[in-house]
Amino acid sequence: MNKIRILPDNLANQIAAGEVVERPASVIKELLENALDAGSGRITIDVELGGRRLMRIADDGHGMGRDDAVLAFERHATSKIRDLDDLGRIGTLGFRGEALASIASVARIELVTKVEEDSAATRVEIEGGRLTDVSDAPRATGTTVSVRDLFFNTPARRKFMRSEATENYHLTSIIQHYALAYPHIAFALNNNGRSVINVSPAKDLRERAFQLFGGGLLESLLPVSGGREFVATLSGFVSAPRERRTNRDSQYYFVNRRFVRDKAIAEGIREGYRSVLPHGYYPVAFLFLDIPVEEVDVNVHPAKTEVRFRRRDAVKDVIAEAVRESLAKAGIDSAESANRESSQAWEARYDEAAAASSFVETKGEEEREPSVAAITEQLPARSEQTAADIAESPSLFSTDEVSSFDSMDFEIEAEARAIKMPRASVVSADESFAQSEASVYPVLPPVDSAAKIAKTAEVAEIPTRSIRPVGQLHESFIIAVDEEGLLLIDQHVAHERILFDRFRRAEYGKPLESQNLLIPETLDLTPAEAEVFESVAETLSALGFDVMRLSGRTIAIKAVPADLPPAEGRMLLKELLASFEGRGRSGAESSIRDDIAASLACKAAIKINMPLTQEKMAWLIDRLLVTSSPTTCPHGRPVILRLTMRDIERGFHRT
Repeated sequence: MNKIRILPDNLANQIAAGEVVERPASVIKELLENALDAGSGRITIDVELGGRRLMRIADDGHGMGRDDAVLAFERHATSKIRDLDDLGRIGTLGFRGEALASIASVARIELVTKVEEDSAATRVEIEGGRLTDVSDAPRATGTTVSVRDLFFNTPARRKFMRSEATENYHLTSIIQHYALAYPHIAFALNNNGRSVINVSPAKDLRERAFQLFGGGLLESLLPVSGGREFVATLSGFVSAPRERRTNRDSQYYFVNRRFVRDKAIAEGIREGYRSVLPHGYYPVAFLFLDIPVEEVDVNVHPAKTEVRFRRRDAVKDVIAEAVRESLAKAGIDSAESANRESSQAWEARYDEAAAASSFVETKGEEEREPSVAAITEQLPARSEQTAADIAESPSLFSTDEVSSFDSMDFEIEAEARAIKMPRASVVSADESFAQSEASVYPVLPPVDSAAKIAKTAEVAEIPTRSIRPVGQLHESFIIAVDEEGLLLIDQHVAHERILFDRFRRAEYGKPLESQNLLIPETLDLTPAEAEVFESVAETLSALGFDVMRLSGRTIAIKAVPADLPPAEGRMLLKELLASFEGRGRSGAESSIRDDIAASLACKAAIKINMPLTQEKMAWLIDRLLVTSSPTTCPHGRPVILRLTMRDIERGFHRT
């Protein structure tokens, strides 16, 4: 008996479906692209139960005759490719001729279609890849495809589908992408009978962006254009640095009006924003690349979301150059903006709250030490508490009156008074170096690097009480010593770990405390974000957000978590919705709350490029050592690097 045999067509189609039909959104993408290729002016999509029960797309395109309607479900049947030359210059969204056959093999399909010259439409019914009926039907010119019971005959695939909220997000995201790419077409999405997207034809991309994302985002968009004729020309919008995200979900790329996910485009945008955005933040981007069809290969993946550029680096450079020009025209200095945003934003907020702080820091003159009574006079009266009571209980202050770092100052002050510790002035490592300019070498000659011997400190290596801070390096890292040698402590992630543990302890058993905003802040959600918001509203409430749904996709933020600076509330909520996207309620509640605690801690922690007094550094170290994980931040980055005496002696060839 032969070992090699030809697979039956239906089995081959189901195997192909595993590549083309990853989830309901994959079906919507293929059918949507067919509707766009058909020259539609209006496309209506209806889904039920996240696409499990029903996905229906109706368009007013040119439709198909009876013979074409039946033939369309045959494998590799297409009207868009005729010879090998056509494959090298693809100008349509669909072309492979396997999508309908693959979808039909794992679902129940009804196709109703009509061309203008026919008197009646044609209905084609297919179940699990088997043609069951062909008949006449009433319909105006165009096509309606209904897909029911996806994966009904492949239970192994069906059980791997995600929650309804997750699938709804992906469905909405695909339609949102193509609504952006084709602003002259009307799109409507109805989810379980509820309207999610309903946009009329727009005159341009800017108007369509307003329809989908609201006016708040529109105010932050900068036009971008440029390119080279034989490489790529591009148009669209990028956001000003103030409108940023913690992931790339708000970046939309299109190549010849085809929605794609491409690393070269992402790298070009990142290069354009180099030194403009802090590490880990991404701009909003709507970028449209027009590339000669022979310069791009769209046939590299069955799902057609990946492309290959003939001159990849040239495309990336074109994008980076256009983005830089857009920022320059808006008066954004790419050489300075990043440091100004990442380091000075916190300092500005800290300086504003300094009047309520127990420290008054000045350079070049002797520091004055205000009394505890003087501090309490600047804060609202809470009861008949004495200054001593307040000094011993700094947690009595609410965080809308004093920031988390101010509270840290107050704790230090109380501890210092309890042990009669004088305040010390600290000379940072940078200042020490500046004071030694009259040394033998005006410019230090090359020296050996300690990069190979410095290592991340382990918890067991950290003694509990013997660490002594010496100074700061670049006002970002604490230099400390103990019996074992030298320690470098990242002040931002150290404070982040301290706050994370505080937030996480507060989460279990009761909701996080909130601070009311004086004026509620409105926020326009995207259709995809609106879907996510519906599923996580209760979780957000437990985490300290008081958010009210207004009309449409607009929400009002009435309160934010207590430890969060109020100005950060809007951006953090956007980031949280982004982190929920694709997960919905499928993530464990504890995992979601930990993610929120990590985000809150990162926002509230002190930043780099911020001078610290000796007491502040000692406070950070003491609090860090009693956290659940002193050597790693909530995101897994190291907090402490160690250089032992043995390592130092080895570096100087003393051993």
